[in-house]
Amino acid sequence: MPNPLVAPVIGFLSKLSFPRLFAVTAALFAFTTLFPDPIPFVDEILLGLGTLLFASLRKRKEPDVIDAPKR
Repeated sequence: MPNPLVAPVIGFLSKLSFPRLFAVTAALFAFTTLFPDPIPFVDEILLGLGTLLFASLRKRKEPDVIDAPKR
């Protein structure tokens, strides 16, 4: 069962593009490294962000190219 405090945060962050998602994850990781456990549930948020990062790295399928008719 998802945590009711973390689920909305992960839901919002899952809509970000890869560069922004990576920047948020890196900033949160650096912040929690400097100040241990400053925000409740920060570990769960980082775990969710890491999962979202790995999911966004999957290889995207190239669109099919339609050949032009030959003359």
